Amino acid sequence: MNHLQRAVEIARLSAVEGGGPFGAVIVLPDGQTVEATNRVTLDNDPTAHAEVSAIRKAAGQWGFDLSGAVLYTSCQPCPMCLTASLWARVDRIVYAATEHDAAAAGFDDRVFYEQLTGGLSTVTMSEVVADPLPERNAPFEAWAEYDLRVEY
Repeated sequence: MNHLQRAVEIARLSAVEGGGPFGAVIVLPDGQTVEATNRVTLDNDPTAHAEVSAIRKAAGQWGFDLSGAVLYTSCQPCPMCLTASLWARVDRIVYAATEHDAAAAGFDDRVFYEQLTGGLSTVTMSEVVADPLPERNAPFEAWAEYDLRVEY
């Protein structure tokens, strides 16, 4: 069974065990693998998608920079999972089901993609507003002065 097939298999198992129907396998640069499934409903955590969960596990083992890693996922990543993969510096993503397959099963992320590509003005929550406080840069200044910071 290859890594993509494994991601699909653990997604299937998750679906029949009360988790969401999504699975992910990350192959780290040294060949180690990390697996995770969707735990949104099990953990009451809307960020506990399979890809994000796998990234969290992999980063715990490897470090937060996953350059050289490959993410195999049972379905095309949603905007959050794609962005998390970018932040983690994952080199490559391979997915099985498409966003259209997911939408047909009741997981339609198109509205999120549309909102993000239209900029903040198209986000449909009650408000996303800037309130540029005078002290807004204090955390960045503290970061710049912190000698033990780890760049990312």
